[in-house]
Amino acid sequence: MKRRSYGRDLGLTLRMLLTTGLLGLLYVVFAVILFQVLNASILVMVVIIGGLAFFQYFTSDKIALATSGAKVVGPEQAPELHAMVERLCALADLPKPRVAVIPTDMPNAFATGRSPKHSAVAVTEGLWRRLEPHEVEGVIAHELSHIGNRDVLVMTLASFFAMLAGLLTRVGMFGGMMGGGRRDNSGGAPVWLIVLLVSILTYVLSFILIRTISRYREYAADRGAALITGAPENLMSALQKISSGIAQIPERDLRQAEALNAFFIVPSVKELFATHPPMEKRLARLAEIAREMGRPVA
Repeated sequence: MKRRSYGRDLGLTLRMLLTTGLLGLLYVVFAVILFQVLNASILVMVVIIGGLAFFQYFTSDKIALATSGAKVVGPEQAPELHAMVERLCALADLPKPRVAVIPTDMPNAFATGRSPKHSAVAVTEGLWRRLEPHEVEGVIAHELSHIGNRDVLVMTLASFFAMLAGLLTRVGMFGGMMGGGRRDNSGGAPVWLIVLLVSILTYVLSFILIRTISRYREYAADRGAALITGAPENLMSALQKISSGIAQIPERDLRQAEALNAFFIVPSVKELFATHPPMEKRLARLAEIAREMGRPVA
């Protein structure tokens, strides 16, 4: 299976493109409005944010692994896990990522890395204990799909513009208030008020759009897992077990893992504007794919 064949769903692809386009348009409008209001140079801000995004992009795997407490393991430490990852990578035509284990009873997994050649897949001890091997394969195939689809790059670019908007907001408010609060002598609204209102609107819309993109990426990774394994029902079963297993984990432990919600295959804590689609919708889409493939669906 070629990498470019992962999870190709025309309707889903068009929705992702539309949402991404709206996000980009939002930031263009935001920048244009601020440039009309402020006498600020975009070059310095782009350089600063570009540096931060560059650092985030090239260190995302190390940061995610360190934050989760994951330990990279070799074939001699986790032979079955490594064999599983290697087999799925061969099916997916992907280079083998680093393999890590997270010492927690919470069943979950995530993938990270700036490219297929610089990536890592991490699974928790709880996932390995609670799931059957074919279910773990479904989970790992989902994470490999994220790697093949370069989702870390996609979300880093989306975050880059969000960070740029945030810095423009701070510079604009500071500059406007230090400049006396007026755009000119025509009696217009205070600069800081204009910037604040535009920034609030931009933040709210970008917050929603980025999470919408993230949800679409999850659908694409689910579909990719179904195509890699040829058995969508395995991922369906795994998602159900992970979801029920998380419900048994103490609230304190879930809160500690909340920072990794966007990475995990199933969020540890439910949010109003979630980064993942509702579980019932993911299962329904996988069931539809299973029927298309002629697979049994319980």
